[in-house]
Amino acid sequence: MQNRPEALYLDLLKKTLTYALWPEPPHPVDVYKGADLTIREKALAALYKLLSSFNGDIEVVKKTSIYPEHRENGMFWPANADTMVGLKRLDNLQDCIETVLKEGIEGDLIETGVWRGGACILMRAVLAAHRVKDRRVFVADSFKGLPEPDPKQYPADKWSNLHSMRYLKVTKDEVMNNFKKYGLLDEQVIFLEGWFKDSLLGAPINKLAVLRLDGDMFGSTIEVLNILYPKLARGGFCIIDDYALEPCRKAVDDYRKEHGIASGLVPIDWTGKYWRKE
Repeated sequence: MQNRPEALYLDLLKKTLTYALWPEPPHPVDVYKGADLTIREKALAALYKLLSSFNGDIEVVKKTSIYPEHRENGMFWPANADTMVGLKRLDNLQDCIETVLKEGIEGDLIETGVWRGGACILMRAVLAAHRVKDRRVFVADSFKGLPEPDPKQYPADKWSNLHSMRYLKVTKDEVMNNFKKYGLLDEQVIFLEGWFKDSLLGAPINKLAVLRLDGDMFGSTIEVLNILYPKLARGGFCIIDDYALEPCRKAVDDYRKEHGIASGLVPIDWTGKYWRKE
């Protein structure tokens, strides 16, 4: 029932994680930019640097036009939210977790590529709301942004400049503090720090019930699938956050084809998709 305390708590948490309860504030002009700036952006950066030299509290910002559908579908990079995946993808994540709990599908939960940690915070909150103490939430990230593309090994990533985006670089301490804000940092939350090809191989993961991938790139996606998909239990969920991005989509399609995965990809919103392992 939607008016039960557990449901009300999780609904409020999702709205808080996405900053849906407040109007979106103006965004700093340089927060989303990478190394390649336009002349206008360079001029603004120079102005910002000059103003900051006089007063470190000054920040150059621009107005935003964010509508409910943007937040519902995770269609922008927010300034203050603890997740950018949107309410529909959070609803899907909650539904997947509650389904494996109801059906007794064994295994832990993991997200690979966590940014500020919002989706993992929801994972832990769902377990807490249902008083589940025998499952863990794995929080896997480099905690220093995305890797530089390796075009020799992964040609599909050759045009990626995501590694240069300061906005995408969130430290482990910042994510841990976000868990603490919600009272959800405990022994059931396990941090896996490092590039996926290194951190996941030796991770203490035996079986997974929910595997959520948010690595954007071909390499970050295919490495996770190669290492972790065999550990996903039958009946478990594999959730892809970035299927609209060509490198990620190619990695998913290639893996599914190579391993004969016939389960249909179910759309969540404009970019998210998932399937259940048969």
